[in-house]
Amino acid sequence: MAPQSSTGAGAEAELPEYAGHYRLESCLGSGGMGVVHLARSTSGMKLAVKVVHAQFAKDPDFRGRFRQEVAAARRVSGAFTAPVVDADPDSERPWMATLFIPGPTLSEQVKRNGPMDSAQLRRLMAGLAEALRDIHRAGVVHRDLKPSNVLLADDGPKVIDFGISRPSDSELRTETGRLIGTPPFMAPEQFRRPREVGPAADIFALGSVMVHAATGRGPFDSDSPYIVAYQVVHDEPDLTDVPDEVAPLVLRCLAKEPEERPTPDELMRELRSVAASYDTQTFIPAQRTGDTDGSWLPAGRPDRAGEADRAGEAGRAGEAGRAGEAVRGGGRRLGRRAVLGAGAFGLAVVGALASLPWLDGDGGSPRPASPRTTSAAFSGWRATPAAGDSTPLCSHGAGRLLCATSGLVSALDPSDGRLLWRHPVGKGPRTKPPVLAGGLVQPSADQGRLLEALDPASGEARWQRDIAEAGSAVSAGGMLLVTGADGKVTGVDGASGDPRWSQSIPGHEVPYLAAFTGDPLAYATSASVDGKSTRLTVLDPQTGDVRSDARLDGTLKPFGATDGSVYLLSEDAVHGDARAVVRYTPGTGETRRVPLTVPLQQAHGTVRGNTAYLMGTGGSLVAVDLQAREQLWHLETGMMRGSTPVAGDQHVYVTASDGRLLAVDARRGKLAGQTSPRLGDRPDRIPAVLPEPVVVGDRVYGSAPDGTVFAVNGRDPAAW
Repeated sequence: MAPQSSTGAGAEAELPEYAGHYRLESCLGSGGMGVVHLARSTSGMKLAVKVVHAQFAKDPDFRGRFRQEVAAARRVSGAFTAPVVDADPDSERPWMATLFIPGPTLSEQVKRNGPMDSAQLRRLMAGLAEALRDIHRAGVVHRDLKPSNVLLADDGPKVIDFGISRPSDSELRTETGRLIGTPPFMAPEQFRRPREVGPAADIFALGSVMVHAATGRGPFDSDSPYIVAYQVVHDEPDLTDVPDEVAPLVLRCLAKEPEERPTPDELMRELRSVAASYDTQTFIPAQRTGDTDGSWLPAGRPDRAGEADRAGEAGRAGEAGRAGEAVRGGGRRLGRRAVLGAGAFGLAVVGALASLPWLDGDGGSPRPASPRTTSAAFSGWRATPAAGDSTPLCSHGAGRLLCATSGLVSALDPSDGRLLWRHPVGKGPRTKPPVLAGGLVQPSADQGRLLEALDPASGEARWQRDIAEAGSAVSAGGMLLVTGADGKVTGVDGASGDPRWSQSIPGHEVPYLAAFTGDPLAYATSASVDGKSTRLTVLDPQTGDVRSDARLDGTLKPFGATDGSVYLLSEDAVHGDARAVVRYTPGTGETRRVPLTVPLQQAHGTVRGNTAYLMGTGGSLVAVDLQAREQLWHLETGMMRGSTPVAGDQHVYVTASDGRLLAVDARRGKLAGQTSPRLGDRPDRIPAVLPEPVVVGDRVYGSAPDGTVFAVNGRDPAAW
């Protein structure tokens, strides 16, 4: 990389001109670990690129930590963080590029404009609580939430800098003898028992951040980090000048014991009860727009949204004022005892990330189904097909509900949830439900080398085959199409397990194969290197013959097929946002493209008739009519993550990461009903893959992180 001379205080003597193929234009800031630059991609998109300091680039341990930062940032990349675009931890100077988010940090905002008013504080606290909820559900603890790591964007706060966070499946171990974190915003357990640090530590940091936003200082202030550490562990926080409306919640966040602090969901519920502008019934926020609502304007400047919030404050002032007085009664007490205690206490501690393990269940005796009446037409039920709390992934076939958990495949009676049989399969996380091919249950399409087929009546194995190379498999037309690491596709007869054909697909080095229920064909796609076009090849799964071959504009990903047409998402080639829906009809060569009003991140969808239903990260659910060439509706569901939607006759169904099943009116795009959350005994754990609902007639089957499979009446979502 050609160096360029740096200017400005704190910058390194020589800075790289490029990180990968991104040209670095200017320095946004410098920290202890690296420099953040404003950069642009080849297409002109603005990026924030973090480049590691040269001295750390030579340290293998630091490179390991930087890889963890990249992994954590990618895992939580979404509506409440700066989405990761690209990274190279193995570069001579490791770097990571995220989408550039215009807006000041909270630290800069308070320094320039002074403390925030009550309305702004409520929005900030709600936004940060929502961000932490989804960061924790993604299996990450931030561990360094502070004002400089909060960006104030037009659409709400964004949490950045995951440099000392760690994903739940990390194998790294913490160091000793070195302080990890920022003392004024660290939780007591980060000093006392660093190996037990969990999500509650971020809630404590949230409380400290709120005090800073409200007063310009922290709840524990001293020039000495030793004294601050002692105060955090032993003293009461100083909440002087924190507005009465938020002071009680802030005090709860700053509880010394982790179990006494509220969860992000509890914070959001409390805030909704305070602010009349929140909908406390459906938890559906206002529709997104591109306008700025003035949320982060300093006091004294027009704030229309703040005025609307303040209109409802008078009736709550007395009660909030009394609560605020109670909070201030336990103000900070600091004297000689604190100074002496801090000296003895020391800072030879390290903040350690408490892992949030992914769901994983062991085999065992199933718990019986629990019938529950949802209507006179159909009695709903709830069952646990296997011991443990692994989220089942289910499908319907051969009159059975076929469900996969870690290490087991089970068949349930769809009418009452009775366990019909169980069959052990390879351990490990499941990414797909069982499928039916050739009249047999195929449980192991995502388990690498082993293919297996089971009798749907008894669960007994009919055949097993060890494929030559580990690869992915899809079911199409009674066949299993297995793509090997070399790009060759093998068609395996689902009934017998015999290979029928094996070949490379012309024009595809390593094709992405897709097939859809009710459609007899398979689709192979490969995008060009520059992302400007995608080759789409339609295959006969029985023979491997090419039915049609075309090159279409843009980076396209198939997500459904019906009535002789295949539906594809047109994605941004740089960071994958879906920007349009494309319908391609191979028989006629007709292509129809409908742009989305707002791009969707990490979108996935389904098709029913001429309508495509899409779910994006951040909770956006969209309906697009390809016949009328228009977007029908756009609903913000309030979920950070949702499953692939499934469409019935009148409703669209989607699973939330907390186990809720949501029903949305397919015509109007309004929430029609939802079940209760089913997180089980470990609410800090969520599934890596969200299960699609299963719709069979007027019955809808869902599954949840507590290990249950349940059935409800699809005709009456309001009664769920």
